[in-house]
Amino acid sequence: MLETSGARGARLELNATSASLLGFLSAGPQSGYELAARIESTIGAFWNVTRSQIYRELRTLEEAGFVLGGETGSRDRRRFTLADPGRRAFERWIARDPGQEIIRFPLLLTLFFGDAVPRRELARMLRAHRARHEATLAAYRAHRPFVEREEPFPALAMRFGIIYEEAVLAWFDTLAADGLLEGG
Repeated sequence: MLETSGARGARLELNATSASLLGFLSAGPQSGYELAARIESTIGAFWNVTRSQIYRELRTLEEAGFVLGGETGSRDRRRFTLADPGRRAFERWIARDPGQEIIRFPLLLTLFFGDAVPRRELARMLRAHRARHEATLAAYRAHRPFVEREEPFPALAMRFGIIYEEAVLAWFDTLAADGLLEGG
């Protein structure tokens, strides 16, 4: 977290969620709904942000003077614009060392305690997760040419995603070799 001051002099500790919202708003005004869709379609595979977090952080950022909320439009949506203090706060936040990554992989937790899960159910879960990773890899590969052509830095993140999905699928292959994908 990075503590910074907003337009109204309020002190605010930027967390990754609020900072990412500032980053997305640097592309132009967006509603919370639009931000949620953009997040889901871009960083959603490696950074989890819920809609409730988005709306809560937007309120906090607005109160601090980092974003300016517009009038309520159709479907009760308000578009937010990045204010200069928010732009400066994002620039400071994104320039800091991001620190060590944290892996949260719920399937690994289930597998760690696999003795407590009926073998057939564990195999079903593993097959379902493998199918999701196969679909994600296929989507990344299909979208990759556009991203590489239009957005060079997001393309680097996508490259990691492709390599990650390939590694996870290779790991599933080892589980299959161990017979864990078979219900029994």
